[in-house]
Amino acid sequence: MENAIAACMKEQGFPYTPQAPTDFRDTYTTSGADYELTKKFRQKYGFGYAARAVYPNDPQLSNKEANGPSANAKYRETLTPAQQAAYEKALGGPPDPKVGEKDWTGCSGTADKKVYGSTSVQERSEAQASENQRNAQALNGDPELVALAQSYASCLRKEGISVTTTQPTNIADEVKFQSADSAAAGEGEVAPDADGGKPAGAPSPKSMSKEEALPLLTKEIELAMKDLECGKDFRAAYFPKFFKAPGSTGAG
Repeated sequence: MENAIAACMKEQGFPYTPQAPTDFRDTYTTSGADYELTKKFRQKYGFGYAARAVYPNDPQLSNKEANGPSANAKYRETLTPAQQAAYEKALGGPPDPKVGEKDWTGCSGTADKKVYGSTSVQERSEAQASENQRNAQALNGDPELVALAQSYASCLRKEGISVTTTQPTNIADEVKFQSADSAAAGEGEVAPDADGGKPAGAPSPKSMSKEEALPLLTKEIELAMKDLECGKDFRAAYFPKFFKAPGSTGAG
């Protein structure tokens, strides 16, 4: 897809650097997929919420946008406003349902058709949604994962941590999001989590001082470590199956 866009943009008179796709599995390395790396991360940052105020410039807490502009974004900035408009028109983008578009526009649309043929974006989206649902149902109905999720929940409850779900696709994020909601009570703007997502209630480093965040981080680290240990066996079984169903709901 990226190479096809680059070829089309070249024909339009613009250089375009193909962007290597990110392996979605990498986003879960410190979210439980790799126990040792997750342990190291949580011992310092907890779930990565309050830590943003304590370590505001730490690259470990940066999302993709914070890692700097892409080569294409840098090139675009060298253009005049008129050239930028021409570049954006040539590149195109996803369909805008508000104006009745069904397909990608510009070189993005040309590349999309070259790679995916006549199947529309909407058809692919609907097919993906159906596949995601099937994958999630398979994981949530897996006897091994169901049993391990129950043990995980029992361990959390023994630690005094409430559990509202034991679904394999949701249980590991249960404590993480509870921590976000607790830490962010009344804190205003929502900040991305360590994986680049935006859980409801995640605290914003802009709304807390380091001094205010430190006691929250201490509690968060304690909670994160209890969650990690309780879910160790579950995650060891869950992630290999989750990675074979990329698109199933939840990260375990």
